[in-house]
Amino acid sequence: MPERLKKHTGSWFKQGILLLPALLLSGISLFAQGERKFIRQGNREFEKQNYSESEISYRRAIDKNKSSADAVFNAGDALYKQEKYEDAGKQFIESHRMNEDRDKKAGSMYNHGNSLLKAGKLKESIEAYKNSLRLNPGNMQAKYNLAYAQDRLKEQEEQQQQQQDQQNQDQNKDQQNQDQNKDQQDQNQDKQNDQKESEDQNKQDEQQQSDQQQSISKEDAERLLNAIANDEKEVQEKVKEAKAAKQRVKTLKNW
Repeated sequence: MPERLKKHTGSWFKQGILLLPALLLSGISLFAQGERKFIRQGNREFEKQNYSESEISYRRAIDKNKSSADAVFNAGDALYKQEKYEDAGKQFIESHRMNEDRDKKAGSMYNHGNSLLKAGKLKESIEAYKNSLRLNPGNMQAKYNLAYAQDRLKEQEEQQQQQQDQQNQDQNKDQQNQDQNKDQQDQNQDKQNDQKESEDQNKQDEQQQSDQQQSISKEDAERLLNAIANDEKEVQEKVKEAKAAKQRVKTLKNW
């Protein structure tokens, strides 16, 4: 039987195996007898939960008859039980390709869906279950597992969307903080620029005032020199006048 998903138990899947009848048809070759011998041996090991040993037996059966779709299918079951889901899936795909029986093809694709689901490949498992149901629409196990995988995928997508929304919010918040910091930096820079312009203007005003003061000082110096020169001229004239007056007095006395 194909595997069955058990949602509410400790294990998701109840592994089944395609048990083959041990009938020998008339005219069957020794080559085919060897193949079925290893398949029966693999089935016994599988029932004992010796999955690694059962895989070996199934592979020996495949070596005897590489076109044995049943041995390939059972090898997939053994690999699945060993949690080698990718390898198991390859066996189920090969079994699906090799089988002509519609139910066995559906079972192979169903088990392939289970392998994909266990590997966390939800979208691929959904497609596998759909392909199985196209071959066997009445398989309730496939319908149940399909619905389960779809629910899981929906939950996963919603969780991813929530994470994306949260990431976008965090990015927007970071961007807002960066914008605010940049605005503050721009304001501080503008303030510094204004302060520098004010300082430069003050220095320019002081320089102009200093230049004016230096210019006034030169004018004052010229006026002072002119005044001194004028005063000296007046003094000299007064001295001359005084000398002239004395000479006149002396002259009058002689008379």
